[in-house]
Amino acid sequence: MRTPLSVVIGAGGTGGHIYPGLALADALRRAVPEAVISFVGTTRGLEGELIPAAGHRLRTVDMIPFDPALGAKRYLLPAALLRSGAQVRALLREQRAQVAVGMGGYPSAPVILGARMAGLPSLIHESNAVPGRANRFAARLTPHIAVAFDTGHLPGAVTTGMPIAASLAALDRPALRPLARRELGVPEGARLVLFNGGSLGAARLTEAALGLAERWRRRGDVRLLIKTGPAALDATRRALGDHPVARAVPYLDRMDLAYAAADLVVCRAGSATVAELATTGVPAVLVPYPYAPGDHQTHNARVLTDAGAGLLLPDAETTADRLAALVEPLLADPARLAAMGGAADPGPHAHAADLLAERVLHLASYTKEYA
Repeated sequence: MRTPLSVVIGAGGTGGHIYPGLALADALRRAVPEAVISFVGTTRGLEGELIPAAGHRLRTVDMIPFDPALGAKRYLLPAALLRSGAQVRALLREQRAQVAVGMGGYPSAPVILGARMAGLPSLIHESNAVPGRANRFAARLTPHIAVAFDTGHLPGAVTTGMPIAASLAALDRPALRPLARRELGVPEGARLVLFNGGSLGAARLTEAALGLAERWRRRGDVRLLIKTGPAALDATRRALGDHPVARAVPYLDRMDLAYAAADLVVCRAGSATVAELATTGVPAVLVPYPYAPGDHQTHNARVLTDAGAGLLLPDAETTADRLAALVEPLLADPARLAAMGGAADPGPHAHAADLLAERVLHLASYTKEYA
């Protein structure tokens, strides 16, 4: 009898690393339903909430960020990496894992190091157009590298695209749009602008959205849906009051409905968001987070803006007035919105989870015919 497939996935910090890891886990389970899959993260990020909620086991390790802003604490990084790598090595042996996968973010590095210490094959996936510090380190420990965007920053990498949720990979926007707009309360004929600051929200986008909400208060032909993240929800709802045009939500558990209903998205340029927009064909105004390492969000955004599928707006310029000058002409020009949506290159993202799963199965010497 074949030993059950056993995989450990390192993913943590923000949703941009966690959601692709979950998409990979789903693809592995589709290929091998009895697969044993667990995640490694830390106690700092969103993994403590998102991974158990998705039905997967999460093990935490004592890792600290690869962040120069730590000051003198950065000198603790080598010791933390060795300690957490040893913790992962013990976990791999306990689970009888055949392969380890790092999805980026600082919890990913000890997974690849632990696999190296345990003598197991490993694979890293880099989601951003410019690799982060953790994956630049991890790339020295494994020859197996996959990337979401082919930018040449990691030589020898294979472009698999960005693993996204199956509901978005198969999204038919026109077919789902009537239901989505009813579910989200968008009146017939109104344009919906979705503000999406990522899994934690974005104060700059929320502030600009509130300004637009005031500007559009008496308009009946627009609606604003503001995804704030949990921390800013109460303050945003107090600021809106009983607003006729705008409403705030902490998160959206049905992004397929949100993308199907939206006419335009104003968002950060995390790699997962960019991949989702490219796949679903939703036009966007992209506001890169200005403090992202290596300015990787600007590089991510250019995947869409260079194709004509989005507009780039620097964070410092993101005010209600500046957004209105960009957004109002777009909302009045359905043909231009349609052209922007059609300009996006969906690339391999819709199939990325399955492509990455195939590579994991190969490294584990476990292919679909064994399942």
